[in-house]
Amino acid sequence: MGKKALARVRPPAATHPTSISLDDPNLYVNRELSLLEFQRRVLAEAEDESHPLLERVKFLSILGSNLDEFFMVRVAGLQNQVDAGIHEPGADGMTPAHQLQSIQSLVNGLMADALQCMRRLLKELANHGIAILDYKDLDGAQRDYAAQYFRETVYPCLTPLAYDPGRPFPHISNLSLSLSVLIRDDRGEGHFARLKVPDTLPQLVPLQKVPKGNGRPLAFVWLEQVIQANLHQLFPGMEVLESHLFHLTRDADSAIQELEAEDLLETVEEGVRRRRFGAVVRLQVNPEMPESLLDILRSNLELQDYDIYRIDGPLALSRLRGLASLDRPELKDPTFVAAPLTGIADEEDVFALIRRHDVLLHHPFDSFQPVVDFIRAAANDPNVLAIKMTLYRVGRNSPVVEALLEAQENGKQVAVLVELKARFDEESNIGWARKLEEQGVHVVYGLVGLKIHAKVALVVRREGDAIRRYVHLSTGNYNAVTAHLYTDMGFFTNDPELGADATDLFNYLTGYSAKSDYNKLLVAPVNLRKRLQSLITRETALARAGQEARIILKMNALVDARMIHLLYQASQAGVRIDLLIRGICCLRPQVPGVSENIRVRSIVGRFLEHSRVFYFLNGGEEELYLGSADVMPRNIDRRVEVLFPIQRTAMIRTIRDKVLAVYLSDNVKAWLMQPDGTYRKAQRAKGERAVNSQMVLLDRRSAKAAG
Repeated sequence: MGKKALARVRPPAATHPTSISLDDPNLYVNRELSLLEFQRRVLAEAEDESHPLLERVKFLSILGSNLDEFFMVRVAGLQNQVDAGIHEPGADGMTPAHQLQSIQSLVNGLMADALQCMRRLLKELANHGIAILDYKDLDGAQRDYAAQYFRETVYPCLTPLAYDPGRPFPHISNLSLSLSVLIRDDRGEGHFARLKVPDTLPQLVPLQKVPKGNGRPLAFVWLEQVIQANLHQLFPGMEVLESHLFHLTRDADSAIQELEAEDLLETVEEGVRRRRFGAVVRLQVNPEMPESLLDILRSNLELQDYDIYRIDGPLALSRLRGLASLDRPELKDPTFVAAPLTGIADEEDVFALIRRHDVLLHHPFDSFQPVVDFIRAAANDPNVLAIKMTLYRVGRNSPVVEALLEAQENGKQVAVLVELKARFDEESNIGWARKLEEQGVHVVYGLVGLKIHAKVALVVRREGDAIRRYVHLSTGNYNAVTAHLYTDMGFFTNDPELGADATDLFNYLTGYSAKSDYNKLLVAPVNLRKRLQSLITRETALARAGQEARIILKMNALVDARMIHLLYQASQAGVRIDLLIRGICCLRPQVPGVSENIRVRSIVGRFLEHSRVFYFLNGGEEELYLGSADVMPRNIDRRVEVLFPIQRTAMIRTIRDKVLAVYLSDNVKAWLMQPDGTYRKAQRAKGERAVNSQMVLLDRRSAKAAG
């Protein structure tokens, strides 16, 4: 996609419609429905026979986890709006109640298709010697093994909870899988009990010891079926009449009242504890559950009919992830070796390399190890005076945090911003925050009302009589595990202005700085929105002046109505716009008179697309930013985000031609958004070479690693 290529695809003449209002709700896709469209693309990966079989199962489990989070956060938020009497429509014209109705219909269809996919995958697994059996189909030896497993492993973990006039309905935690059990005593009276299926045990019980990688046949049975077959042992002297499975999802997006909290750490801990018992937003049951038992759940959990989903199959698809740990490499993606950092001469350290030139890494194709090594080198370098970092999602076994602890032991000044409100990573982050504090690290927990999502590391080093600052900026988290699974870009520099900006940013995060602008960084909520708007409007002005104009944006989500409005104006002016949006996209492309010049594509493949790239042709003086921000109101206005410029022309063109161009030419894993908000798979023209963008990038880096 060099300038010659751009010239060959010069956009059509600008149009200036007078009758189209860019505030028309018909021009905006509802964000929740767009997110469900993304889940359908995830399901398509589970159905894609080009993936190894266990990878397809993994995608199905990811779909289950995604839907759990969708209900815990998005549906819960809509239900809270309905309960609060909020009826105002959004930019798309849909009220919260209307959205809930549409969501139920779409989720029912999505789950029906997912269960069909699961049944096909289970048949294929059986053909490869991996069988998930119904308990009724077990042979004698398998039943004996399951009975022994129940007695020795499962039984000690079970706690039946009765419900009767003397004992209240038991608390049922979020995402718990339970059995509703109907029993009868010797007087003929019926009783109800709830029994939690332990989530600390494997959900798929192997019916023999699992062999290591030799392809021997394996048979599994669902844990709940083993429990159901042995319920009589839990209720001696009682007759077990029937039992039925149910799965509960609660509101997990508990608000943190920061302004009233004296200690944010304790407040977040309490919020995590409360999450287990938020309002119920979804109850999944099998079709066989009788209305009498369902009524008990409905009344005690305060459910409406639209909260109840009948699932004709195993509940909680996320539990299939246990199969991913099987030692069957022939049924998984082949492993790869990420490219190492090159260019470091003998007897040279990473700081010397960064002094010579900026360094760009594209994970997971480039190794994440240089990032860990950078922090470790700083921790052990006698010339390093201080290390400052933001930590959003670092995982439970973090080499980055261990390096920070080592730096503190070595007498460095270490300051860390730990974002406690990183959704569903709070417990891990709380643990690291306490450990860092115990070692004497200066830990800050964020700003009131703002979530810290920026990814920045600053190292201050004495070199002779001068002080030099080294900065690492990234589109992704300092998480060594997800760095192998997500596509992200990281950047090392010792640019003095970027170093000064990083210092000002940390002063803003840790102190009372009222900094209103930065030299080169775009920082939300300070100057990012204003600067991003100016970049789009400048491209629009160039197009109106008859110059070639071009915008390429890559991100996870595009929601912000004001930014969409500007992109529509740019398209009307003749700016050619390509949007690589992994998930939510509220803009409608290809609408006559509005967005003919906008193309939207989504890449869903082996790796989770996570990098954010903002490219502007700028009359040939190209500008390109990378960073942590999606174009959503919450990111631009209610989070601390950072976009950072790539300033070397050669590096800009590498990203443009070796990364963005590859994504835009993908005709294997790309999905093209239609004006109505749906997506269709990209189609190859006759004789056209197949391009799987992630595999192109992987093959390129693998060759580099091998060479």
